[in-house]
Amino acid sequence: MAPSGSGSVRRRCRRVLYWIPVVFISLLLGWSYYAYAIQLCIVSMENISEQVVCLMAYHLLFAMFVWSYWKTIFTLPMNPSKELWPHNMLCDLEKNTETATTDMCTDLLFHLSYSEKELLEREPRGEAHQEVLRRAAKDLPIYTRTMSGAIRYCDRCQLIKPDRCHHCSVCDKCILKMDHHCPWVNNCVGFSNYKFFLLFLAYSLLYCLFIAATDLQYFIRFWTNGLPDTQAKFHIMFLFFAAAMFSVSLSSLFGYHCWLVSKNKSTLEAFRSPVFRHGTDKNGFSLGFSKNMRQVFGDEKKYWLLPIFSSLGDGCSFPTCLVNQDPEQPSTPAGMNSATKIPENHQFPAKPLRESQSHLLTDSQCWTESNTNPGKGKAGMSNPALTMENET
Repeated sequence: MAPSGSGSVRRRCRRVLYWIPVVFISLLLGWSYYAYAIQLCIVSMENISEQVVCLMAYHLLFAMFVWSYWKTIFTLPMNPSKELWPHNMLCDLEKNTETATTDMCTDLLFHLSYSEKELLEREPRGEAHQEVLRRAAKDLPIYTRTMSGAIRYCDRCQLIKPDRCHHCSVCDKCILKMDHHCPWVNNCVGFSNYKFFLLFLAYSLLYCLFIAATDLQYFIRFWTNGLPDTQAKFHIMFLFFAAAMFSVSLSSLFGYHCWLVSKNKSTLEAFRSPVFRHGTDKNGFSLGFSKNMRQVFGDEKKYWLLPIFSSLGDGCSFPTCLVNQDPEQPSTPAGMNSATKIPENHQFPAKPLRESQSHLLTDSQCWTESNTNPGKGKAGMSNPALTMENET
């Protein structure tokens, strides 16, 4: 009992420590509000119209910044075990459709059955393991592999990883379309909150630029002794320095993630290109700039600038422009009825990707049938004795 108790205490301490960066940002944000709204606008500005305009614009940016930051922190990262088809969604689904069944749950698709888990435990690692995984994955819409060409499997979560899904060592679970674990939000950034994270970067950058721009003239007056020697003097000085420094770091980070969106890559995929059956392809998921943007922000432009979930797909499967489709994998997950519709008021779209995102593949850059070049499809199947992937 002692080791268990000490381990529990350590985990609690780590959880508390993980919140330190979030608390730091929150305190800094609270101070910036006091310094700008009170000390700069109300105390230092003498022009009433300038006060009104600055306060209105500031509060708009402040509200969008806090909203997007809050959503990034408290939106749970989606994983194949719980978040995709919660019980209340299945109940709503059954009320709205006649064909809805619990067999549609993605939890049942990517998790191994009890008998399959027993087989994996009994068999030595190698081809026997891979044969079990290949049988379990034959009806799943997965096209990526490990570096050695094996089925991507997570030993800790005991599930076959969907495309672009990775195991987070901090959260200790597999995250759909994982981008990275961000300590500044104490959360994994992935399919469910990547749009919120982008908006958080955008609004925090605009927030800092706006403060620096409107504070500049008063900062100059500080150095030329044009301001009265009051408490506001020092708030104005430090506010400009903080806004300017954060603007530099945020602009580079935001620019980098804009580039990732334009190429339809995650941070992990930028450092290690995804491996498909035919080999590594760094642009395997890219559909072109417009479609890449819509995959993250959705089709309805009225939601693009709001931290409201509007991304396309289900997070488990993604369209790709590769010409070597895996002949062993289906285009639609087994058990998914194409006629089934999910009520629109759900936060996460639970329709199969091939249904909700098929219009992204309407141009010439799309999958071609595997039977157009059957010999080439077999070429990528060499080296059958493959090992499993163990990612952290």
